[in-house]
Amino acid sequence: ILGVLFVRALPALRRFGPSFLWTSTWDPVAEIYGAAPMIVGTLLSSVVALLIAVPLALSVAIFLTEFAPRWLRQPVAFLVELLAAIPSVVYGVWGIFVLIPFLRTVVVPPLRAVLGWTPFFHGVFYGNSLFAGGVILAIMIVPYIAAVSREVLLAVPGSQREAALAMGATRWEAVRSAVLPYGRAGLIGAIILGLGRALGETMAVTMVIGNRHDIGVSLLQPAYTMAAAIANEFSEATTSTYLSALFEVGLILFVVTVAVNAIARILIWRVARGTAVGSRAL
Repeated sequence: ILGVLFVRALPALRRFGPSFLWTSTWDPVAEIYGAAPMIVGTLLSSVVALLIAVPLALSVAIFLTEFAPRWLRQPVAFLVELLAAIPSVVYGVWGIFVLIPFLRTVVVPPLRAVLGWTPFFHGVFYGNSLFAGGVILAIMIVPYIAAVSREVLLAVPGSQREAALAMGATRWEAVRSAVLPYGRAGLIGAIILGLGRALGETMAVTMVIGNRHDIGVSLLQPAYTMAAAIANEFSEATTSTYLSALFEVGLILFVVTVAVNAIARILIWRVARGTAVGSRAL
């Protein structure tokens, strides 16, 4: 895959060089291409998704491993993981008809009232936006982060909890002072794994992010991602340069996502290897 992407992107690599990464112009008529807005949109939407998803996913994982009754753990874990099986196009349709109206009427007005003075919530919210893309991504990556975080917390030896409880700590203090520090590397790996999933998501984001080739600071404005650009424009690429530029976008996305996922796997593997014995939670 990497070889095919590199060979097909080679004409664009030779013509535009490193400037392809920071050029904001995308003009198929003049055959001038730059991926900066797509790169920025991909990173910003993923960051927004992580800011929303990480607290929720970690809370679910901690509840299931430390506080939930045994009879409730498996059903709730099954329902959370079932979210990962929903096709992304279904998330996209739900985002158009349910999420965006909800954001427009319930979420965005109070956010603008409190944070409207910042550039991040400046401008008019029409619906399809970077914020909507980030929220839909957050919903999609919660099952991945929660599932991996749950396995990491289950891999923490029971002696860690018992030692903290024996010293008079409450259950939450034991989790905060003993369990979470022990599994920190694995939890970071789970978050990075969610980031890798968010970076490569295509259809749902394409349907709600607005697909405007522009760099903006406001989360309320439309944006573009690398995956969305490939999905939208690949069938419209009528020249070899246009097609090669899209392959270069795909090459960048491939390298970034593989690197992110590799880092996540290494961190999770380190935790699993170091705590193979006594890895079940109380």
